[in-house]
Amino acid sequence: MAEKNQQVYPLAPANGYIRSDAESLESADELKRKKRIKLAIYIGIFIVFQIMVITAMSLTVMKVKTPKVRLGNINVQDLNSVPATPSFDTKFTTQIRVKNTNFGPYKYDASIVTFLYQGATVGQVSIPKSKAGMLSTKKINVEVSLSSSALSGTNLGSEMSNGVLTLNSAAKLTGKVELMFIMKKKKSSTMDCTMAFDLSSKTLKSLQCK
Repeated sequence: MAEKNQQVYPLAPANGYIRSDAESLESADELKRKKRIKLAIYIGIFIVFQIMVITAMSLTVMKVKTPKVRLGNINVQDLNSVPATPSFDTKFTTQIRVKNTNFGPYKYDASIVTFLYQGATVGQVSIPKSKAGMLSTKKINVEVSLSSSALSGTNLGSEMSNGVLTLNSAAKLTGKVELMFIMKKKKSSTMDCTMAFDLSSKTLKSLQCK
């Protein structure tokens, strides 16, 4: 009977402190609050990272640069000159190079390269409609024939007596750079090259393009 009259008491915590329901809820709320803060921090970091990526792309990939059109190496096939007349005619092969440094193709219309002596035309070659691919150079092989027959009122004779013939080439390409298959930007490229020929050796002395 003595055993039946004994009361059973719950075990007390080792530290003698009993956790209440209110305290449990407060701890859960604190945990949720910390999770929300962490989530907000992660979202903030992600947004900053995205801004950095977009900024970098706008300064590199999405930045549209003007393509360059230049003359390549010149191989003289024939060069005849008569300082006394004065007159000249020449034939040479060269490359017209369209350099595209954009992250998308540059599609350009047909154009003409004009060769000049002191601003007067001495010959022309055509540039067909085409495109320069992404980060590449389009090379167009051409054969050029030039003659002084249309010149008048120049100091061609005095220059030729020094054994040098200086000519210029000019052209303008108009087209569009296409980025990401959605963005198109109009761009015009110009050629401004100066070439000097050695009349005695019948070779190219120098070629400079701006």
